[in-house]
Amino acid sequence: MVERRKFQRRKRVDETPEDPPIFPLERRADRLARREAEREAEDARTEQGRADQMWADQIRVAQIQTEQHRAEMETARRQPAATRARTVTPRPVPEPPAPRAEAAEPVPAPRRPITRRATPQAGALWDRLPVLEIDSVHLERNRIITASREDPAHAAFDVLRTRLTQALAENGWTRVGITSPSKGCGKTFTAANLAISMSRQEGLRALLMDLDLRNPSLHKVMGMRAPGAMGALLRGVIPPEAHLLRMGENHIHAGHNIAFGFNEVIEPYAAELLNAPATAEVITSIEARLQPDVMLFDLPPALYYDDVLAFRPQIDGVLMVVGGGLTTEREIREVERRLGTDTPLLGMVLNKAEGTNLKKYQY
Repeated sequence: MVERRKFQRRKRVDETPEDPPIFPLERRADRLARREAEREAEDARTEQGRADQMWADQIRVAQIQTEQHRAEMETARRQPAATRARTVTPRPVPEPPAPRAEAAEPVPAPRRPITRRATPQAGALWDRLPVLEIDSVHLERNRIITASREDPAHAAFDVLRTRLTQALAENGWTRVGITSPSKGCGKTFTAANLAISMSRQEGLRALLMDLDLRNPSLHKVMGMRAPGAMGALLRGVIPPEAHLLRMGENHIHAGHNIAFGFNEVIEPYAAELLNAPATAEVITSIEARLQPDVMLFDLPPALYYDDVLAFRPQIDGVLMVVGGGLTTEREIREVERRLGTDTPLLGMVLNKAEGTNLKKYQY
């Protein structure tokens, strides 16, 4: 009997996986909305690229203009020096018994012409400046001690005012930059108190401008809301009389002979703007039209970025504010080194000094 082979079930082939489910078709409205969003995103990217390119072109043009301005200033500086060298050089005398040539006196470097007395036109323009309304309570809250004069430390600012104005008058200077080695030293506090003290000096016309374009704060100290953009003024977009504010009627006995230039817009390229030829032209125009006796500029800390170095050609001297227990001697020496010998250091103000009869502040 023949044995039959056992029946073996053929192995099943693995079934192919099912196709992924088909989602419902996109509605026409959704498809149109998606395409519109994609088109708007593409347009936004294109517009941003154009804006970036335009900004880069403007920066490139400003850099070229700055280099040309520096070259012109360097050429102008070298020409008078060469002329003076040729003038004072004595001619050789061939005969021994000739009299000995006397040493020629050094010729002083040419200074920027400054008009000390204001003309009637400048006075009329000054009177047409918009009026600044101040709040004495706000000033007291922000430690503007020269406003109420109740704090004995206000006398230190009066002394600083007198010494500074005398030094400026002796040298024929007008423009003073106020800076500090680092932040937190109280340079804006010093600038505001010094300006209020100067307003009480009869016959003295002063102007304080906030050129700390990376961190403007003078308008906060003085209680000014929506002061506008200092960059628009420095670029020549708006005239000075549309931005500067003159001290109005007040209860702190501050004179109307002080004006302020505030700022609330941060400038990402502050050093380039301060070094631009347009800025120099605007500062010169303000000085010529308003004819202030003193121009104070609240500058950024000198050891942060290069803003102070960029604006250095526009000032006659620097007033440095140092913080007691904060500023080191090394920082002071570094600021002096960066300023160089061409920019006089008019003085130092010690702020936040402890252990004095003037409470917290000392000059």
